[in-house]
Amino acid sequence: MGMGVVSPLGNDMDASWRLLRDGGSAIRRLDRGGQPELPVASADFDISKVLSKLRQVGTERVSHMALLAALNALADADHGGWQDAERVGLYVGTGMGGASTIENGYAALHAGGRIPPLTVPAGMVNSAAALIAMHMDIRGPVLTYAVACASSAVAIAEASHALRRGEVDLAIAGGAEALLVPGALAAWNALRTLAPPHEAVGSSCRPFSRDRNGLVLGEGSAFLVLQREADILRHGRVPRAWLAGSGVRCDAAHLTNPSVRGQVAALRAALAASGLTPADVGYCNAHGTGTLAGDPVECEALREVWQEAAPKLALSSTKAAHGHLLGAAGALEAVWTIQALRTGDLPPTHGLVDIDPGCRGLEHILHAGIHVPDLRHAISNSFAFGGTNATLVFSKA
Repeated sequence: MGMGVVSPLGNDMDASWRLLRDGGSAIRRLDRGGQPELPVASADFDISKVLSKLRQVGTERVSHMALLAALNALADADHGGWQDAERVGLYVGTGMGGASTIENGYAALHAGGRIPPLTVPAGMVNSAAALIAMHMDIRGPVLTYAVACASSAVAIAEASHALRRGEVDLAIAGGAEALLVPGALAAWNALRTLAPPHEAVGSSCRPFSRDRNGLVLGEGSAFLVLQREADILRHGRVPRAWLAGSGVRCDAAHLTNPSVRGQVAALRAALAASGLTPADVGYCNAHGTGTLAGDPVECEALREVWQEAAPKLALSSTKAAHGHLLGAAGALEAVWTIQALRTGDLPPTHGLVDIDPGCRGLEHILHAGIHVPDLRHAISNSFAFGGTNATLVFSKA
């Protein structure tokens, strides 16, 4: 298994992990041309090292980040290529796809200008998957999942199912999101879920905190390279972790409000698929967005499933440091969960000091994190608008 990121914390996976582990933050203010400067977490990268200017035409930011992260993951896996491109699958999650392309198209239309002729292919939701497939010559299943904040977690789960069914021999799975554009930011702000401009930028997103005041949007991409255990061992490769199981369930309750029953169902399904009990799992990388409604519901669901083992379940939300990457969140947070298993270092919820009463009963990780050398199993939660809940279970290799 290999991993690659293009994230607000940086594009070097190990350096980004150290920053996250040590309580750092990538959240900054965004100048929106006279509008309130909302806190966001943006990514910095250079696509020119991979695509020529000519090849950049008709592709956009979300696809560029996805391609770079997927290439980083393949390099990390030390995979020299494949003999049969039809046995390689690509599974990509994104919430909005080409947000900047769509934004620029509307702006050109309202200004009476000419809409770029490649607006449709650049802005379509599967544009990132298409670019990766063409660049890497992937000719097996190339699929895109648009399941809001659960998109890339679902993509990883589906990739593992395809491997277990024997449909592919190698799967590249993850997600990308790039919607830090005026229209998308204004739309999210209208939902009244974003941390307001007056918040201190370094601690603007405070999941599980009594005084939390909303989420911070981020952008970026993360991908995993997955193979069956027998194939990894036969080729003498060293896995970073094992994807032990997953659970995807819809609560069918409300378009935006979370539901305990749906999250409980996903958690129980993931544990059953992995053959683990709640007490076996020592760490949860929480969905934890920092919203008033979402955080207590997730904690209640965890307490309901973990029961007497709940006080020993270490819990943190890395979104406090890198923002909410929406469709890419599940993949990026899967990377951090795997890093926690590999190193035994559990990152903190940045800025969390005063825990909300509705979020207590779990072992919240504060300040500079903790070290748990005997950690064997961990989960990553991704709970989406629309009611789809996804939990991934990873085990130490």
